[in-house]
Amino acid sequence: MPDGKLYKQGWSLDDIDWAKFDAAKVEPWMLAAIKAAALVEFNAPDYVAYLKRIFKDAGPETLASIEEWGREEGQHGRSLGRWAEMADPSFRLDETFARFHKGYRPAHFASMDEMSVRGSRRGEMIARCVVESGTSSYYSAIKDATSEPVLEEIAGRIAADEFRHYKLFFEMLHRQDEPDLPFWKKLLLAVGRITESDDDELAYAYYCATVPAGQEAAKPYVRTAFAKAGYNTTLRIYRRRHIRKLTQMVAKAVGVDPQGRLTQLAEALLWRMLRARAGLSGVTADAAARS
Repeated sequence: MPDGKLYKQGWSLDDIDWAKFDAAKVEPWMLAAIKAAALVEFNAPDYVAYLKRIFKDAGPETLASIEEWGREEGQHGRSLGRWAEMADPSFRLDETFARFHKGYRPAHFASMDEMSVRGSRRGEMIARCVVESGTSSYYSAIKDATSEPVLEEIAGRIAADEFRHYKLFFEMLHRQDEPDLPFWKKLLLAVGRITESDDDELAYAYYCATVPAGQEAAKPYVRTAFAKAGYNTTLRIYRRRHIRKLTQMVAKAVGVDPQGRLTQLAEALLWRMLRARAGLSGVTADAAARS
């Protein structure tokens, strides 16, 4: 659950105190992370269309919840994008997103298939719980890592929303009339969704966020390079306690004791994996301080 001040659902961009923006407290590496996050969040309509196909006969309440989730995700992208535009007047969310959207079109978004790529609705909801665990912890980490007042508020609001989204998908998971999945399959689904962070979505978002359109020819997209750059930035944002919360939320979704030994092991492995993907090895004094 997000730390500190709790923000209620239903906020708008008008609720943010934009006048408190302090350009002197904007850090370039954080700005890059926020630009990339804005692009991913702003891509919500594609996810909404996909989920509505999967749950097309689940009833009006479920479909309305998916729509509301998508609206809030889009607002996250718009608020992050507006902050980024204030921090970097050369950045334009709509233009950069159009470029990102053109280059990132996974097959299941373009398909009209009504079967989840996870194999079942339960599998889809486990995957969504993993994503919301990650985003809730990520924006909590951003809130803790920044000293810029407006970004701190935005990150706090988004983290609270993402925690509510986790609860929404957790409840949807347990409302399905499909047979429960065996534990090993739940675990594979969760691990598989985490490792999908290696795909083009995050790496290409980071590329579009940091390489202007006019420089594409001189600096072409190389997924491995920009994935690593993105992980380096992520590692500067996360602290070990945020990874702990992430793994505890995922553990609950797959039916594991959030305080148990298996969850503690998963936390340690995920932390090591994040460092490895950023090109780091061993345990430095700086890493040890991230608790």
